[in-house]
Amino acid sequence: MDFEEFVRARGPALLRYGYVLTGNADDGADLVQEALLKLSDTWKRVRNKDNPEAYVRTTMARQHISWWRGRRREHLTDDLPEGSYTDEHSYGELWRELATLPRRQRVVLVLRYYEDLSDKEIAELLGISRGTVRSQAFHALNALRVKPSIRESVRKGERP
Repeated sequence: MDFEEFVRARGPALLRYGYVLTGNADDGADLVQEALLKLSDTWKRVRNKDNPEAYVRTTMARQHISWWRGRRREHLTDDLPEGSYTDEHSYGELWRELATLPRRQRVVLVLRYYEDLSDKEIAELLGISRGTVRSQAFHALNALRVKPSIRESVRKGERP
């Protein structure tokens, strides 16, 4: 598969992954663009790997970590965004709650539950200890405990 075919076939999935990592559609798209730009020149070597998409996703996760290490503070602004992004695969309140988590906690949950990585793999990827991974996941899950109203709507078969 050449680079353009890969981007056409897996681009939407990579955009969703970028959105889940960053919590913002524009930052997610930037993340995908940066990762693909880095890999475009070395694609012949990357495509020979067992799973080139996993290689791209790892590059995206590392780039995202680099970004939030570089800017550890929030940048407040008076300007409201012009529009918003709605993911058609969104689960409503869960995504809004996930976006409220600190970046490191959100990344740990995404890597654990969306990418299905082990604590050891997450620790290696983020450059932190396995204990820190478990601690970040614990705090994130505590912050996301399901509210009774949502639990009741799920029992009734409604989407949250």
